[in-house]
Amino acid sequence: MTNPNTILTAWIEGVGLLGPGLPDWPTAQGVLTGDAAYVPSPITAPPPQGLPPAERRRAGVSVKVALAVAQEAIAMGQLDARQLSTVFASSGADGDNCNAICAVLASEDRHISPTRFHNSVHNAPAGYWGIASGAMAPATVLCVYDSCFSAGLLEALTQVTVEGSTALLIAYDSPYPEPLNAKRPLPSAMGIALALTSQKSAQSMAQIQVSLTDTEPDVLADPGLDALRLAIPAARGLPLLQALARKQAREVVLDYLEPLRLNVAIEPCR
Repeated sequence: MTNPNTILTAWIEGVGLLGPGLPDWPTAQGVLTGDAAYVPSPITAPPPQGLPPAERRRAGVSVKVALAVAQEAIAMGQLDARQLSTVFASSGADGDNCNAICAVLASEDRHISPTRFHNSVHNAPAGYWGIASGAMAPATVLCVYDSCFSAGLLEALTQVTVEGSTALLIAYDSPYPEPLNAKRPLPSAMGIALALTSQKSAQSMAQIQVSLTDTEPDVLADPGLDALRLAIPAARGLPLLQALARKQAREVVLDYLEPLRLNVAIEPCR
């Protein structure tokens, strides 16, 4: 287990965001600072850039969301995607394919489509990212149920701290159709990406320092945003994004594995 006194430090180079009412990072900043009202609306996941036509057609919502936020963070940080290690964190990955495979297995015809199968595995977005970006660096894929954002953040920061490298965190989720939705309700797909580096650069947005705590997690003042935070595991990172949007030195506490939480200190660069 991580030493409770250990502090992991990095620099945030870029942010990617796609969620209901939060179509991208520039739009979301006004909402997170309170300058614009939060209005929930369905997301539109763009076609994955960089994929060949066949793979682009096969990509599900989770892949589209993960690649969209990853590419936004990379572009903002002016980084070379081919050189970045990646951490993909999701509570369940592709709900549509999971449901479709379960339906086939429950039927008399149990022949599963190979395309359906290879898109159902938890590391599918990481594979598609490698194809789209040409990245040959290691990819880590995590599934930590409701704690996926914080677990992914810890993993990415550990890689940056230990290896002195740049890492890209991609936390994402997508909903299940019925009847699985009744047991695991997620109102929408959503993704957050953070590009993290060990050295400050001209593009650095803020320094981030993370340690373990048992303090209660932060609650967002806007009821709609806080409902989103609680409803989608990837959205547990919204308090961190709000601190970035406000460009003020502050600390926020994020949900993690009970009874632990993450204390996140943000020190803006600009």
